[in-house]
Amino acid sequence: MRIMGIDYGDSRIGIAISDALMYTAQGIETIKWNQSIREPLKRISQLVEEYKVKKIVVGFPKNMNGTVGPRGEKSIEFAELLKKTIDDIEVILWDERLTTVAANRTMREMGVKKNNKKKLVDQIAAVYILQGYLDSQTNI
Repeated sequence: MRIMGIDYGDSRIGIAISDALMYTAQGIETIKWNQSIREPLKRISQLVEEYKVKKIVVGFPKNMNGTVGPRGEKSIEFAELLKKTIDDIEVILWDERLTTVAANRTMREMGVKKNNKKKLVDQIAAVYILQGYLDSQTNI
């Protein structure tokens, strides 16, 4: 079983996948989209099948005070769409406060060029989301 991590945004969706032992997360793709969510849902369904994913962790951006704002509401709606679209999949919302900040810091430290950042930021944020979830599940 593998777990997928998703950083859901208005124009890009970052995708990460766990290793087979569910210890580490790796970024695999950034899905660009504009108007219809059907194409991204179709691609996510393909990835779920390809990687034999049984659980999806969707980033849930809360405000710093813990309340849910408009961005969080959109993530809830997206998680519900995933549940309706993909059979036999568990979808979990995971607090993702500051993951994009951490992703940008990581890219800066790695020396990623400005024009490549948009392609990577959502994927790296998805890795942070999924890794946070995976870490919470291990009893070390």
